[in-house]
Amino acid sequence: MCGIAGIISRNGLDRGVLEAMTVAVAHRGPDDAGLWVDPEAGVGLGHRRLAIVDLTPAGHQPMHSANGRFVLTFNGEIYNHADLRAELEGSGAVPEGGWRGHSDTEVLLQGIVTWGLAETLRRSAGMYAFAFWDRRERTLSLVRDRFGEKPLYYGWAGRDFVFGSELKALRAHPRFEGAIDRRALRLLASRTYIPAPLSIYEGVFKLAPASILTIDAAAAAAPLQAPPEPGRAGGVSLECYWSYRDVVRRGLDQPIDNEDETLEELERTLATAIQGQSMADVPVGAFLSGGIDSSTICALYQKYSSVPVRTFSIGFEEAGYNEAQDAKRVAAHLGTVHHERYVTVREAREVIPLLPQMYDEPFADSSQIPTHLVSRFAREEVTVALTGDGGDELFAGYNRHFAAPRRWRQLQRVPQALRAVTGAPLSRVPSRLWSNVARFVPGRHQPHIGGKVQKALRVAASAGSFDEVYGSFLDEWSHERSPVIGGDGADAGFDLELGPDAPDAVRMMYCDAVTYLPDDILAKVDRASMAVALETRVPFLDHRVAELAARISLGLKVRDGGGKHILRKLLYRLVPRELVERPKAGFAVPVGEWIKGPLRPWAEDLLDPNLIRSQGWFDADLVQARWRQHLCGQRDSTPALWAILMFQSWLAAQCGDVAADAGPPGTRGARALSA
Repeated sequence: MCGIAGIISRNGLDRGVLEAMTVAVAHRGPDDAGLWVDPEAGVGLGHRRLAIVDLTPAGHQPMHSANGRFVLTFNGEIYNHADLRAELEGSGAVPEGGWRGHSDTEVLLQGIVTWGLAETLRRSAGMYAFAFWDRRERTLSLVRDRFGEKPLYYGWAGRDFVFGSELKALRAHPRFEGAIDRRALRLLASRTYIPAPLSIYEGVFKLAPASILTIDAAAAAAPLQAPPEPGRAGGVSLECYWSYRDVVRRGLDQPIDNEDETLEELERTLATAIQGQSMADVPVGAFLSGGIDSSTICALYQKYSSVPVRTFSIGFEEAGYNEAQDAKRVAAHLGTVHHERYVTVREAREVIPLLPQMYDEPFADSSQIPTHLVSRFAREEVTVALTGDGGDELFAGYNRHFAAPRRWRQLQRVPQALRAVTGAPLSRVPSRLWSNVARFVPGRHQPHIGGKVQKALRVAASAGSFDEVYGSFLDEWSHERSPVIGGDGADAGFDLELGPDAPDAVRMMYCDAVTYLPDDILAKVDRASMAVALETRVPFLDHRVAELAARISLGLKVRDGGGKHILRKLLYRLVPRELVERPKAGFAVPVGEWIKGPLRPWAEDLLDPNLIRSQGWFDADLVQARWRQHLCGQRDSTPALWAILMFQSWLAAQCGDVAADAGPPGTRGARALSA
């Protein structure tokens, strides 16, 4: 895994600017650096390398194809590169002069030479974001992997086309303007992340997963104000080389419903993915929380490994947030070499000032904190770590996947007027009281459970369709005015389209996989781990696993009022049920309590109504109302407030206000950027 950056300039490319952009992502690749510039074409590519496969200079990038036509800067891994190399050799398509080394990058390049870009991507199993320049056609292509594991941003700085693994690479260009996109801010406030193709900046976009953006030198000098649409227009083309929507639709048309056969095929396919992703020329380990997903990955990893696997977990002092003991018991059963570290509240809170720089744009999934801590811990021993991400989206792991359809069927039997007169008053019962009630209900004690009950009651009172139910659960300001000034109406909604006969649970899983997964979960893990140069790999998101999962019938995923049935059955073959069967907790820290306690001075500085009014981004009265409700326990607004706090903290960092961003809680923040 690495960091990449690049420029197309019609006004004479400044090598120093390219170098500055590449240095900005040096944390992603501390092992090597490279620049390539074609002054005549006005093109420059930069690369920072985290050496994983082929540690020799033969893996240096940017890399040229043997025929001299293509130049590539690549971030990621092609897990089946050995198989692709064998195919190339079998067809006599060995590079002229022979292979220079054994890197996956060289195989990818030769595949493009031999099969073309789209066919090479179809044959490849991996995670990646890369750019390559076609010297003959004078075009630049940007490519992102199927699920969006690796990030890639692009846009304009003046009239220069720029791209990079992170926004800090683009900001290093001296003509980068950085105007904040109010549409993106509205989406951040509602979803706690900014979905592709938007970024926090106007005119800067995320390349969507499974996409190829190709731009010629002339078009690169004409900045776009909106992300390009699929197709070709004016020297810019955007195409999708793989469609998860089509995968899910095919799965619905050709379902697998024999449990025994499914278990065999699932183990075989997932084990193949794990074996491919555990190959590296550096130490490899795995995150282990003791939950279903990470335990399944670790169990299969250990089953097919000839040596003990290294596993990593962290624990917390707060009992409701500590899964370390569960992970330790699973590790002991599997016989892994387990590494465990308990983190103090102070250590966790010390990560908060690092978040604006780490995430580059405001990002408000608070599990970013423990994810960074476990990444930092694992990096002491390994350079690569396998994770259990993606299991929820593929196998119906979120409560909404199995609870929301059932609840909606029940709600439809009740007239909406009656729902309104009962649900609305109950939703005003303080969240702290619902949380107290939940303590006495087996399996229902979860972080923020009181706020979730309140939201469910508000949704029940007003929802007119299942799609509205789904959207309301994911919108922190559902059925309320957006706190972003001028932000109302900016949310385009959620893509649930799979055809008229698709079950609601499958539609939700699909939507989660193409929005929440890449723009929240995978973005969180990438930035948290790459901040310490740790490469994370996600076996569940091998496209062959995902394509099999799409064919597994819903009845093998949702059963007995819960999800992940087939995954649990697979895990129970390897780990006793009693070691892993417990309520889903998530990888969380109690930031909602912290901002009412030790972080309250910091939060109140950033939420100061006078500061917010002067900036012009948020409605200070709406923000203060949610803040007061949160403080008194009337309404748990942790996600909504954390999104605003992360924006405010990021905003302060943009203007170099160290006191407002990184000072101790309670330090009065100076003025941040105004609208």
